[in-house]
Amino acid sequence: MGPTEIRGLPAHVLLVHVVVVLVPVAAAMVVCSALWPAARRRLGVATPLVTFVALVSVPLTTHAGEWLEARVPSTPLIRQHTELGDSLLPWVGALFVLAAGLWLLQRRAAPATAAADTTRHRAGRSVPTAVTITVAVLSVAVAVGSIVQVVRIGESGAKATWTNNFSTTPSADRRP
Repeated sequence: MGPTEIRGLPAHVLLVHVVVVLVPVAAAMVVCSALWPAARRRLGVATPLVTFVALVSVPLTTHAGEWLEARVPSTPLIRQHTELGDSLLPWVGALFVLAAGLWLLQRRAAPATAAADTTRHRAGRSVPTAVTITVAVLSVAVAVGSIVQVVRIGESGAKATWTNNFSTTPSADRRP
C-alpha cells in the first residue's frame, strides 16, 4: 500500500509529519472557507486539494505504522497509539467531503460571465442560508475534531516512544 522504509528509517516516523502539518492546515482552510466567503473565493480549489492530500496521507501513515508496530515490542502505550491512529481517517474523510462541498457551493453561488456577451452577467444561483449555516457549523466541528484527534494521536505516539526512554538529568559527558 505504501512505503514501509525510507532511506533505512521506518516510513511512519517520517510520514507522520505530513499528517501533523497537513491535517491542521486543511482544517484551517476549511474553517476559513466556511466562515469567510472572500477566503472561500480566494482559496478556491486549493482547499479540497490540500484536504485530499491530507486524506491520502492518513492511510499511508497508518499502514507504515502497522508495519512498524509489528517490529517493536508490544506495550499498552503502543496499542493505545495504534487504536487512536485508526480513528483519524473518518475525521479527515469528513473534512474532505466538507471541503469539496464548500468549493461546490462557491462555484454554484459565484456569478458567471457569459463568454459571448461581456455586457450581460448572469447572477449566481443563491444558496439557501440554512445550507450555508449547516455546512459552516459542520465544517468547524469536523475541523476541530480532526485537529484534536491529531493532537491525541501525536501525544500517544510520543508517550509510546519516549516513556522510560530518557533521563531527567543530563548524562555526565553532556553537563555544561
